[in-house]
Amino acid sequence: MTGFHYEDLFATKHLEYLLVIGFLGLLVLFWKFMQSPAGNGLPIARIPMPSFARWFEIPQGLYYHQGHSWAMPEGGFIKVGVDDFAQKMIGHINAVDMPPVGSSVEQGVVGWKFNVDSKTIDMLSPVKGEVAEINNGVFENPELINQDPYGQGWLMRIKPPGKDTNFRNLLTHALARAWTSMSVDALMERMGGEVGVVYQDGGTPVSGIARALDPDDWDSLVKKLLLTDET
Repeated sequence: MTGFHYEDLFATKHLEYLLVIGFLGLLVLFWKFMQSPAGNGLPIARIPMPSFARWFEIPQGLYYHQGHSWAMPEGGFIKVGVDDFAQKMIGHINAVDMPPVGSSVEQGVVGWKFNVDSKTIDMLSPVKGEVAEINNGVFENPELINQDPYGQGWLMRIKPPGKDTNFRNLLTHALARAWTSMSVDALMERMGGEVGVVYQDGGTPVSGIARALDPDDWDSLVKKLLLTDET
């Protein structure tokens, strides 16, 4: 892939990611404790997830990277793709740029790129390993990523190294929900009182939320949320 270059961002942010995972774990435990029956005399506290966050599907059984990509063990391989939050932020994707079969990807480092109009959006690979297969379907029809990000819109199958430690640094379902909620909070701060601009007439979110919020500089917003603003 011409011009494809990896930067070891994960190596510089490894400690920060582990601290975030630890914090999210404590947050989830606290959340469950506060929602449990009040056998200890404390009132039951309900902490509703912002309705905006419920726009984003987060299936169980997958592992999630903080850069809004996902990984799923599949035999001796790991299937990877982008999560629902990422595809809704980016919107319609014109083309996909992935490394060739046989090349290597690193966890937390740029693993593929999307072309959206005249913008290039980098995304971080959730795992480390060798590219064993590429989903040619998304080359022919990139809209599959928007239509079915966890199914037909998958991107690559990765062969992990002999001792696979990939999943240690990824988020399980509850932590991924908490992380997405934090991403939504950051987005809501950016939106201010402009939440109406991302709704269609039927009350569902538009495709390309970032562009609806900031037509001129939407890619900078996306890169910040996908943790690629420093790459």
